[in-house]
Amino acid sequence: MNRSNLYTFMYASVMVIIVAALLSLAATGLKPLQDKNEEIAKKLDILNTVGLGMEVGEADSKNVYVEAEFDKFITESFVVNAKGERVDGIDAFTINLTKENAKEVDKRTLPVYVCTHENGAQNYIFPVLGKGLWGPIWGYVALNDDFVSIAGVVFDHKGETPGLGAEINTPPFQDQFIDKKIFDSSGKFVSIQVNKIGIPVTESSVDAITGGTITSKSLEEMLYDCLSVYESFINKQK
Repeated sequence: MNRSNLYTFMYASVMVIIVAALLSLAATGLKPLQDKNEEIAKKLDILNTVGLGMEVGEADSKNVYVEAEFDKFITESFVVNAKGERVDGIDAFTINLTKENAKEVDKRTLPVYVCTHENGAQNYIFPVLGKGLWGPIWGYVALNDDFVSIAGVVFDHKGETPGLGAEINTPPFQDQFIDKKIFDSSGKFVSIQVNKIGIPVTESSVDAITGGTITSKSLEEMLYDCLSVYESFINKQK
């Protein structure tokens, strides 16, 4: 290797090291901000599930507004196991659903959030996570205090098809779930079916997204899998 080539090689190597160090430093410095943004987004989703936090766009500070609304209305959060028993010493907000869903059902820890409205009515909010057509889908489901009917839902996705499966995060789709029942008249857990348009809608079903059949059925599966593990807890509250 002649001196010219050696110089070029050494220069390129040094620059790679410097750039790598700068990128690592930037990532480390930005992580607290990224973590805070994720926390605020999660809190806002929980609030939106029960129709709260809707004025966030008008707030002078999104973070301050969301934190204040969350602290005011989310009056309790805790963790339960598959038997419906409370598990002490674990912060519900720190639960990683991806890791929990990979465990056997009887080994999972399940977050619960309680919203208390100004009129005293309460909703119990449960996180859900599943697999869509192109990536993860997730959200929250809030039950009324009858522990049978849905008060509201929020769904989102990472990479579903725009105009098709991506419509799971729109009000027209999500509003269908309000007042739907996850238990039938005999008390059996049935979750919510997401059926093709044209199939008669029942008190435990909604219309699927036109052209988004796979995402719709994936969401149906997510709801069943994630809500069924709360059945013991829910039955204890009735």
